[in-house]
Amino acid sequence: MAYQQPSGPTHRHGDSWQASGQSRFGANGYAPAGVSEKLGDMFGGERKSSLPMYKDKPFTYPSGRRPPWFRRKRVLGLILASLAGLSWWFGILSPLSYITGGSDAAVVKKSKSSWFGSIGVVDWDERAERVKEAFRVSYNDYEKHAWGDDEYHPVAKDGKKMVPNGLGWIIVDALDTLMLMNLTTELEHSRKWIHDNLTYDQDHDVSTFETTIRMLGGLLSAHYLSSSFPGVYAPVTDELGDDMYVEKAADLADRLMGAFETQSGVPLASVNLRTMKGIPSHADAGASSTAEATSVQLEMKYLAKLTGETHYWDRAEHVMKVVDDNDMPDGLLPIFIYADQGAFRGNNIRLGSRGDSYYEYLIKQYLQTSQQEEVYETMWNESMVGVKKHLLTYSRPSNFTVLAERPNGLDKEISPKMDHLVCFMPGTIALATTGGLPIAQARKQSGWSAHKDEDIRLAEELMKTCWGMYTITPTGLAGEITYFNIHDPPLMYDDYTPDNRPQSPKSFDRLPNLPGIDSRPVGTDDYVIKPSDSHNLQRPETVESLFYMWRITGDEKYRNWGWTMFEAFMKHTAVPDGSGYSSINNAETLKYFYLLFSSNDMLPLTDVVFNTEAHPFPRFQLGKLFKTGWERKARDAKGKLVPGKQPEVVPLVLDNMGPRKIETIHLTETKAIATSTIAESVLSVSSTLADVVATEAVATTSIAAT
Repeated sequence: MAYQQPSGPTHRHGDSWQASGQSRFGANGYAPAGVSEKLGDMFGGERKSSLPMYKDKPFTYPSGRRPPWFRRKRVLGLILASLAGLSWWFGILSPLSYITGGSDAAVVKKSKSSWFGSIGVVDWDERAERVKEAFRVSYNDYEKHAWGDDEYHPVAKDGKKMVPNGLGWIIVDALDTLMLMNLTTELEHSRKWIHDNLTYDQDHDVSTFETTIRMLGGLLSAHYLSSSFPGVYAPVTDELGDDMYVEKAADLADRLMGAFETQSGVPLASVNLRTMKGIPSHADAGASSTAEATSVQLEMKYLAKLTGETHYWDRAEHVMKVVDDNDMPDGLLPIFIYADQGAFRGNNIRLGSRGDSYYEYLIKQYLQTSQQEEVYETMWNESMVGVKKHLLTYSRPSNFTVLAERPNGLDKEISPKMDHLVCFMPGTIALATTGGLPIAQARKQSGWSAHKDEDIRLAEELMKTCWGMYTITPTGLAGEITYFNIHDPPLMYDDYTPDNRPQSPKSFDRLPNLPGIDSRPVGTDDYVIKPSDSHNLQRPETVESLFYMWRITGDEKYRNWGWTMFEAFMKHTAVPDGSGYSSINNAETLKYFYLLFSSNDMLPLTDVVFNTEAHPFPRFQLGKLFKTGWERKARDAKGKLVPGKQPEVVPLVLDNMGPRKIETIHLTETKAIATSTIAESVLSVSSTLADVVATEAVATTSIAAT
């Protein structure tokens, strides 16, 4: 089944940035019908058979006598026109509200007064329940057709194991989502599979990074939720014990340690689970991804804290030293690093794929250990200076803030390209700025400054840019990659002061479709989505940032944008038989939707850090056993190395006992090894390419590439 664009006009931008979060889709917008039935008619059942009051009976209905003055066409027309104008101005009683109101009828629980009576207030708990139900339906479909498989294809109704006996890739990754949503039956089923079937003693290669963030992270977060919140999140009575999670995690981590057995200590891209031998990447001349090598630290440190085994900590921490010793300008790192040498390959600088989570884990390492490891905050701050200096520019003509790339180095031309992956940054900047505190509370802290106010404004502008990726497409779904038209020469963020920076539109409201008026979506001339990038994988980064922005700023528009996005996902990812969705059943994406719509008391940002796969870990104190086991090389006030003040460089290699000196190192380029690493690129509960094309929305826009 090929995807077809919906016919007829789509009213996608009737809401302003501060809109009330009304649905964009009519009551019948959720095809096929089977999905609505399986979700209990979640989206708009109350509106299906009703019409707006003023359409129930035309005022021209035949009558045997002359109507009174208040029923005469001319007078009534003037009254209706006046009311329509006022309602349009104030954003209530608008004719579009009946078109875009759709599913909101079922989520209004109380009202507040206005000039025209009462306006419904959104029931966010009910919206969270809708996310929960969407996840439950998808998970149940997986249980029925591919239980224990590592991939699930919801159209074909089959699955595939990444290794001979399966790794529980979907099951383990979804554990904490099942807990947070209190899906006890599904959780007990999952725990039984883990207890009875999950073994890591399998002769197969897996991605070091993906296995760490998804499998190790999933087990550790499940332990955290079950042990720190007993009886709160899906309490179970299966008597399997909560130590099961930590025991499985430790076994897996011991096998992953083999990837760190390199001359520099930087992990190789893959590892064989049985032999515990690391395997270089089969591409990129054997280099590891910078983001992957530097985004295993939260998981290994938390496991070390739980078990008291310091080698997990030491191995992960040593990578940060190797990376920092390269002394890259302005805290911005190339996206590949040779594991044998600990040296970077190339000079491609970006915060999208292969670069992103390095920056994310800098500030999160600082927060994880209760702000006791200041070196990571320092490194984050340096990277932010570099981002502002080299990567932030403005689109043309609307001046949206663009976090661009430097594919040929910082001294070469800028590329106005943003992977959807980059949209983790608005939320991460806000988190770094307040430490997870609400903005009103953070501003009362002694360390608050004008610089932090500037960073909050930057987070808000980048959030707007990321949201615009969704609003400019007919489907309401962002493309995988977005390009921007920019000024020539580029207008750079650092060339302005906070008082005179270019201003982006305050609203995405479309103008009326009248002669001589440009009624296209705001940003149409700024955003460029190329045909090869006009697909949507239901990635979590934008809703992740919406979650952080809501929690930190308290601005409900971020929740409203999230609801609009969730509705678009529901509309365009439903599989033909109504049994679920395509890759929308990725637990990470739905988890962030659920947290966005749930109470702020659920996992406060001041108590937890989320890994890059949305698995929550607790913040903790270093204690007596752990410390930052490395120091940065001496630098001046501008971050440059100070000649003559550097310690003697002693080559290190890591064995099971930690770092040790070695006599010599032969630095040779790692050769590419043609080895099968099926697990490297598999996402949990995702469809095969054929299934995705058949079911998910292809976010094709009318923007012409220039």
